[in-house]
Amino acid sequence: MAQYDLTNKLTPYLDRHLVFPLMEFLSVRGIYNETDLQRSKLNLLSKTNMVDFAMDIQKSLYPDQAVPVELTEKRTKVVGELKRLQTSSSPIFDIFADPEVQKQLQSSRDYKTLLTYLQENHKFKAQNLDIVFKYAKFQYECGNYSATADYMYLFRCLVPPTDKNYLSSLWGKLATEILTQDWENALDDLNRLKEVLDSGVTMASPLQALQQRTWLIHWSLFVFFNHAKGRELIIEMFLYQTQYLNAIQTMCPHVLRYLATAVVINKTSRRQALRDLVKVIQQESYTYSDPITEFLASLYVDFDFDAAQEKLQLCADVLENDFFLVACMKDFIDNARLMIFELFCRIHQCISINMLADKLNMSPQEAERWIVDLIRQAKLDAKIDSQQGHVVMGTQAISPYQQLIDKTKNLSFRTQMLSMNVEKKVNATKTETPYSDMY
Repeated sequence: MAQYDLTNKLTPYLDRHLVFPLMEFLSVRGIYNETDLQRSKLNLLSKTNMVDFAMDIQKSLYPDQAVPVELTEKRTKVVGELKRLQTSSSPIFDIFADPEVQKQLQSSRDYKTLLTYLQENHKFKAQNLDIVFKYAKFQYECGNYSATADYMYLFRCLVPPTDKNYLSSLWGKLATEILTQDWENALDDLNRLKEVLDSGVTMASPLQALQQRTWLIHWSLFVFFNHAKGRELIIEMFLYQTQYLNAIQTMCPHVLRYLATAVVINKTSRRQALRDLVKVIQQESYTYSDPITEFLASLYVDFDFDAAQEKLQLCADVLENDFFLVACMKDFIDNARLMIFELFCRIHQCISINMLADKLNMSPQEAERWIVDLIRQAKLDAKIDSQQGHVVMGTQAISPYQQLIDKTKNLSFRTQMLSMNVEKKVNATKTETPYSDMY
């Protein structure tokens, strides 16, 4: 399955700390040589401050050798730098521990009001902000993600969007929420970062904006495939927001795998999204394809049920060995079979259960039970002739009223999401509630 693994395509757009979960997953799946993976981890760790982790991997790789001197020296240096930063930042965080300052954090609507209050009442200096940011970044490199989230939040509250480190603080905050698996806050941080990127305030050039959006697309995969609403949000962002669809087509067509999976497993807006997605898959087929995109192309472009059935078997293996999609495998297979069945039924009025079982990669007995359950749940106009081994479909003319509902269903969803985003933005300008467990 190494030929379908996208890790080498994803990692250039991820922070090195976000790569570790992917490599741990690859170790479990056994796709690559474990020794090679351990060496890759050690290479990643060499540019972080997680020296103890690096020492553990070094010992597992070379149990008969002593820990290299450079690692021991680096650990001493990291500990010394951490103590120095703690000493310099301690008076600053003592200020934020004050109950009155906490109240001001909750009531202040903008960074100017809060910064003025701190300068007038606590002799807070502007250069203290650089100390907070450096300390937060150092904690992140040490792997202390929970503390980093708190410090990045404080920094963001005290600087304008034009600050040189403001954008970095947003990226850092999002990374820490992903690594601590706080998906609600991660989604909020993702939306906040997206708003900043889309506003263009911090972008020096269109090329930089394209690069930043490409990074956001990859980071958002962690959120969308773990948050309860992520399967709907990924379709809205990747397929219906032009700047992100353009970024996918230009920089990372491999992301179509994740968009295609989200469309297949999302029943609420699948019909319209399928039409739009298939067009994109056709356009990008010369740059990227895999069993998942080929399954949709075989089914909805070529109407080749035999090819679709073959691709569906490969899809199960691809999903099982993909870090982001492994939890979606059952939903994908069930919905993909339903899509084959629905399309097959539109073309044929009388269907052999044996032939249908072959198309769905099931035994005849499993296929018959599956069809019976489907008829009961979906209330299909169909009957099963067990003696002849046939499924007889009734005529199902779609009324103009139903056609209108289908065409406007996706529009309603997009309008709702737009309304929610506007409401969140309005609320964010009024007040931002800090973490209750910050101190």
